[in-house]
Amino acid sequence: MKAANDNSKIISIANQKGGVGKTTTAVNLATALAASKKKVLLVDLDPQGNASTGFGFWRNERKGDIYDVLSDKISIKDAILKTEIPCLEMLVSTVNLSAAEVELAGIEGREFVLKSKLKEVSCQYDYILIDCPPSLGLLTLNALVASDSVMIPLQCEFYALEGLSHLLSTIERVKRSLNPGLKIHGVVLTMYDKRNNLTEQVELDVRGYLGADVFNTVIPRNIKISEAPSHGKPAIIYDYKCSGSMAYILLAKEILSRDKKLAS
Repeated sequence: MKAANDNSKIISIANQKGGVGKTTTAVNLATALAASKKKVLLVDLDPQGNASTGFGFWRNERKGDIYDVLSDKISIKDAILKTEIPCLEMLVSTVNLSAAEVELAGIEGREFVLKSKLKEVSCQYDYILIDCPPSLGLLTLNALVASDSVMIPLQCEFYALEGLSHLLSTIERVKRSLNPGLKIHGVVLTMYDKRNNLTEQVELDVRGYLGADVFNTVIPRNIKISEAPSHGKPAIIYDYKCSGSMAYILLAKEILSRDKKLAS
């Protein structure tokens, strides 16, 4: 474990719409940052547990998950698991997490539970990435309150901007009432197909709307990205030369470059 780090960054990867590449982005970005010698913790905050599967933590093998941490059944330090990737650790999820929405609702300060847990370990990491569920419920709210910033994967489709507007409104409400320091880390365009005219139009619209908040790197449609989870591996490990893997490596470099400029 590395020395305490006062500059750790907590980033929620969020979009209330499913199927936009959110978990794929969380898994592969975490891997790419770890490959850049950054100490990373990935938190699977989705009851579907797909990010956990993406690192080979199969459902029947998961013990001591994020639900147990939030419900005080186990300490966060005891729940963190090592992955096969150096510098990358994980808090896994199971379907039990779906009960947390109901159980947290009756707790005073329910929006701050995850923040208090992460505070115990945040100094040990350069980046903590939170893979949020595809909803704007109490779990996602906990993630936004705990985070320094939000990364938004956005599929290049017709309704993209409509859903984005809703999410941005939620982030603004959280910023006003619960987490004044919350920022947009960036929007990343996913499932990008340059052969499709609609993709180009969505990109123009999103960049016109959000400007520099949209990452230069786009994530292409790529079969290897789709295949990798069934092997329990990030695409970057499954096939690091495929176009999807190379895109996530470039995205990590862009993030590190942006963060370096902000810190200077």
